[in-house]
Amino acid sequence: MAFFAPILVMRSATHPTAQRTQALLCDAGIDTRVVEFDQPTRTCAEAAEAIGCSVAEIAKSIVFRGKQSGQAVVVIASGDNRVCEKKVSALVGEPLGRANADFVREATGYAIGGVAPLGHTQPARLLMDADLQRFSTVWAAAGTPHSVFALTPEQLARLTGVPWSDVRLD
Repeated sequence: MAFFAPILVMRSATHPTAQRTQALLCDAGIDTRVVEFDQPTRTCAEAAEAIGCSVAEIAKSIVFRGKQSGQAVVVIASGDNRVCEKKVSALVGEPLGRANADFVREATGYAIGGVAPLGHTQPARLLMDADLQRFSTVWAAAGTPHSVFALTPEQLARLTGVPWSDVRLD
């Protein structure tokens, strides 16, 4: 008996949150298309499998909570990197705490597994992993655990307005 791999269907976004992300990208002048999958893309491995790229090409969003400010700290990191909390803490100038699902949704407007690098509901500190610059295209979450969009690292830097940082755990 032959084994057939499932066909993964990528389609234009229909979820209201993913459509809002699409509108924000258009407003920012980023020419890309938010796409959705039937299967989840909430983890780097799931997203990479659905897209057909390497895990490293996923621009994952890791959310921390500033212990002093209470503000969200969103790190956009390469999917194959672990984020070093000490480095991030030094870059933002305060100790970090864990962000639970309720905090992530309240601070960003997105559920865990779908945090986009733009359109957060509350002001957030953003940091970007310099290792994302090694790719011509990266893929980021588009507001839901089933939606993503592609962009260049240069577009990501322009979109977020923050410099590249060393946030990788060595």
